[in-house]
Amino acid sequence: MPHSDKSQSLPSENHTPFLSSDNTWWEPLKVKVFRMLWLAWMTSNICMWMNDVAASWLMTSLSDSPTMVALVQTASNLPVFLLGLPSGAFADILNRKKYFVFTQIWVASNAALLFVLAVGGYLNASILLLLTFINGIGLAMRWPVFAAVVPDLVPREKLPAALALNGVAMNVSRIVGPLVAGALIAGAGTEYVFALNMILSLMCTILIFQWKYEANVSTLPGERFLGAIRVGLQFVRSSERLRAVLIRVFIFFIQTSALLALIPIIAKQHFNGNAKTFTIMLSCMGVGAIIAATQLPRLRGRLNRQQLVNMGQTLQGLCSIGIVLSPNLWIAAPLIVLNGMGWITAANSLSLSAQYALPSWIRARGMSMFQMSLMSGSALGAALWGKLASETNVTTSVIAGTVFGLASILFTRRMKLEGGIEEDLTPVCPIEHPMPSREIDPLEGPVMISIQYHIEPRRMQEFQDVMKQSRSARLRHGAISWSLFEDAEKEGMIVEYFVFENWADYLRRFDRFTTNDLNLQEERFSFHIDKDPPTVTRRVATTLKE
Repeated sequence: MPHSDKSQSLPSENHTPFLSSDNTWWEPLKVKVFRMLWLAWMTSNICMWMNDVAASWLMTSLSDSPTMVALVQTASNLPVFLLGLPSGAFADILNRKKYFVFTQIWVASNAALLFVLAVGGYLNASILLLLTFINGIGLAMRWPVFAAVVPDLVPREKLPAALALNGVAMNVSRIVGPLVAGALIAGAGTEYVFALNMILSLMCTILIFQWKYEANVSTLPGERFLGAIRVGLQFVRSSERLRAVLIRVFIFFIQTSALLALIPIIAKQHFNGNAKTFTIMLSCMGVGAIIAATQLPRLRGRLNRQQLVNMGQTLQGLCSIGIVLSPNLWIAAPLIVLNGMGWITAANSLSLSAQYALPSWIRARGMSMFQMSLMSGSALGAALWGKLASETNVTTSVIAGTVFGLASILFTRRMKLEGGIEEDLTPVCPIEHPMPSREIDPLEGPVMISIQYHIEPRRMQEFQDVMKQSRSARLRHGAISWSLFEDAEKEGMIVEYFVFENWADYLRRFDRFTTNDLNLQEERFSFHIDKDPPTVTRRVATTLKE
């Protein structure tokens, strides 16, 4: 039977006890299932960094072009842009444990192929980019699964700390991965990095198998793949807050890629270094990110997410300029640490904003679109700044990236990441389920729902303002169209109608109903002046027989 995951609702951020005495940054690790999957996640990211370091460094020996070196990051990130939404849809409609295991096997298989080709001497620049792209497909499939399950693994007041720990895992891997990769490259050869990747990925697979995943069995047929993608896109279009997050993360990662994509060139040419230099730079950045991640719970008590993102973006940009202007690595190292602190401050705050904007039933799709924005920004920025570095030099390219990023803060100042009334996404089901007079096949449709209201003419504008919010809510639930009609002959008589693709899609809205939807329904009904509540009519399309 199709499943729908058990959900633990996100809190309204205005009531989240971020600074409670038991909400230290390591507190979520006391939850066994979170700790187990967190370790698997950190190990998976160590593999990712090992692969990226090995591929980037190997490319410097296969090609002298800064563009080709930067394209390694593009090849790794582009699959998330191309496949992020489909992988998010799969993660929402399939068994998440099995899907997670599949992604790990995919990455392990790709690592095995890289090892065999490297040992045989068959790797060239083109094949390396291709296999980096294939590895990126595995990352594109894996990321939405973990992002979607985290809020279900920990109590809701520990979610900010859990997300910060994800940042810690990412940046511990940023240190450990390059260190291990650098040691293997120097002592044994690049091919053994790919071999260790394969072994660690298989170990993660075994760890994930121990997860006692629970899913609720639904009597409804599973969401259809294309329908799930459509609903995901509709949700983003209808959520002003989520759109703001996606734009900000896209711009931020265009900015950060100016430094990240060119680090191999900076290490090798700007600082006249080797693989050890490259490893030290990545490790310093990871140390800074870990330091900042442990302090984020305290910072959130003083600054809102908008301020944290702006602060992190500014710090990352200014430190990037300082790094490429430094005469040697030892002067640059403290700036690299500060750069990592700015990076995690902005990235984690943006991730938390996305999580708060998403209910459980669509979280994987929403977070996949977050990751799509992130990776497409990285891929575009890597190609753009790599090309600029080829035409000019690395210093000019990094400075240009920073100027772009800092200017974007001014142009996006109206895009609010928090503030005002936050939606309460606690799932509820207060509305009465339909009682059809006959058995309706779940795939019958379209289904049209109409609700008739009687409104005082003098309050019509207020009512219409509320209905604008209702329109967004209906579309987020999966409705394919929505309209509001005013009776031409009876003043104050209003009919709201919305259409779902089929009867199953309509019934799913009852599982998607939240406290915010309940409050909105009560606000709509408060305008109705008749003694009886608004009349709700449900109609299913019928097929005319020839």
